[in-house]
Amino acid sequence: MEPEHYFPSPSLLLTRWWTKETVAVVTGGNKGIGFALVKRFAKLGVSVVLTARNKQRGEAAVETLREEGVGDYVHFLLLDVSDPLSVSSFASSFKAKFGPTLDILVNNAGVSYNELEKNSVENAESVMKTNFYGPKLLIQALLPLFRCSSSITRVLNVSSRLGSLHKVRNAEIRAVLEREDLMEEEIEGVVGMFLRDVREGRWKKEGWPSYWTEYAVSKVALNAYSRVLAKRYSYEGSGLSVNCFCPGFTQTSMTKGKGTHTPEAAAACAATLALLPPHLLPTGKFFSLGRAATFLNATSKL
Repeated sequence: MEPEHYFPSPSLLLTRWWTKETVAVVTGGNKGIGFALVKRFAKLGVSVVLTARNKQRGEAAVETLREEGVGDYVHFLLLDVSDPLSVSSFASSFKAKFGPTLDILVNNAGVSYNELEKNSVENAESVMKTNFYGPKLLIQALLPLFRCSSSITRVLNVSSRLGSLHKVRNAEIRAVLEREDLMEEEIEGVVGMFLRDVREGRWKKEGWPSYWTEYAVSKVALNAYSRVLAKRYSYEGSGLSVNCFCPGFTQTSMTKGKGTHTPEAAAACAATLALLPPHLLPTGKFFSLGRAATFLNATSKL
């Protein structure tokens, strides 16, 4: 999955298909892009579940949104995507509170332990659990709770251009991930191979991405899984759309506040993708917020 050369225009949101009954989940919603996206959804009139792995921080984020006048649209549920038990508990809590009414899932929670100019792989296991296995497990846990409707249920995985296949220098691994009939087991096999190379100290010479390696591999895997999922649940047959979004170099805690734009700018673009009108909603695409992106207007076909 490679980035598209265009980006849907915000003008497409003039076609409002959602109501307050529309339910979105945003993981990692207590700060950064996640918090800005929760706020954006709420201001647009979408009921949104803000998740955080820390109860106090999650509740504080919700309180801030209440003070800003959008609290009626925001709910909080505890979730640590790196913990399978937490994912299962979250799915049960969501079902108990909302039932099978999920319309939008934004897998935003993610980690990187590297400074911008550093490239350690000391936390490779943790990064894979949070950035790849976490979204994968959460999607699987919530699939029975997706709403069946003509508006099409949406999964938006927040990814990175660092996860582009051309970043993988090992031709054999790249060939596996490029296959049209790629399977989940093969993606997990690639992740396992990377973790084994890390443990055995040979990751530098095996052709893995050279910058922010553990983070990049986690996003390579997430992009590949998104493509597999999109093909399996083609929205023409099942009413499920799966896309990826790279927010670009955003001023967040992960970048130590450095970047070319704010979390609010990135969240506005994420909201555009998540709320596209059903007849213009693609699947299996990777959209990237960057200088090369061309914005399409409401009359253009995706």
